[in-house]
Amino acid sequence: MSTQWDDTTWQKEFLDMKAHKTEVVRLLLEGPRGFRDAWQLGSLHEEYKRLKKRKDELQQQ
Repeated sequence: MSTQWDDTTWQKEFLDMKAHKTEVVRLLLEGPRGFRDAWQLGSLHEEYKRLKKRKDELQQQ
């Protein structure tokens, strides 16, 4: 299995899942500009995975 480093579909889906601050929207749409942004983007991706898992579990019930 290979990693798709340029896959940004999760970012677009995450924008629709909840309300975000303008800085977070910029980060999700434009990508990281430095180490701090990259770290925050990784954190947002983990939050996305938790929300996605919860959403999928509720849909199965």
